[in-house]
Amino acid sequence: MYTQSCVLSRASHYSTPFGDMAIDQGVYAELRATGAFEGMDLAVDEDEHSLEMHLPYVHHVMGGREFTIVPIMVGSLSYEREEEYGKLLARYIDDPDNVFVVSSDFCHWGQRFRYTFWDKSLGAIHQCIEALDRKGMRLIEEGDPAKFHQYLKEFKNTICGRHPIAVLLHVLRHCAARHSARFVRYEQSSRCTSLSDSSVSYASALITLAP
Repeated sequence: MYTQSCVLSRASHYSTPFGDMAIDQGVYAELRATGAFEGMDLAVDEDEHSLEMHLPYVHHVMGGREFTIVPIMVGSLSYEREEEYGKLLARYIDDPDNVFVVSSDFCHWGQRFRYTFWDKSLGAIHQCIEALDRKGMRLIEEGDPAKFHQYLKEFKNTICGRHPIAVLLHVLRHCAARHSARFVRYEQSSRCTSLSDSSVSYASALITLAP
C-alpha cells in the first residue's frame, strides 16, 4: 500500500501463533481524532508483512503480561509530515507504560536494488556499505532529524524504514523527557566484493531515558 500518511488498522486484534493481541482502541480513537491518520482496508492489512513479522516477537517478549498494541504503518512521508507525526506521538513516549518499536533494514546494496554506491577510498564494497550505514547510525544516535534527512538526500541510502526512523527522531525531539539512542549490533547478509554481489544490512538500537 502506497501512502503519504500514517495508517491505522481497522481490526480489533491481531492473531499470532502465541495468541491474540488486542489493538488499543482508546489510543486509536485519540489518533483518529487528529485527522492525520488514514484507515487501512482489511485486505491490505492482511497482505502487509512489515507489522506481521514483529507481532510474534512482541508477544513472546511480553511474556504473558497483559498489554495492548497500537500498530501504525508509516508511509512515504515528507520531512514536514514526519515532524507532524513526531509531535502527535511524542506524549505517548513520555508514558513509562508505553514501549515504541520501530522497524527498518539498513542498506540494500546491489544491481537488483538499483543501488550500487561505492566510494573506493573506503575500501571494498562491503566496507563502503558499512561506513555508509554507520554514518547514518551515528546521526540517529545524535537524534537530529534534519541531519538524518540531509544524509538520506545526499547518499540515497536504501534504508527501508527511513520514514519511521525519522518520525521517531521527531518524537524524541518533542517529548518532555530526554532520551538517548545507542546501536548495539550491526550485520550484513553478505560481504559484497563485486558489482554482481548484493546484500542487505541490519542494525538494532535501544532508546532509553537519558540519565
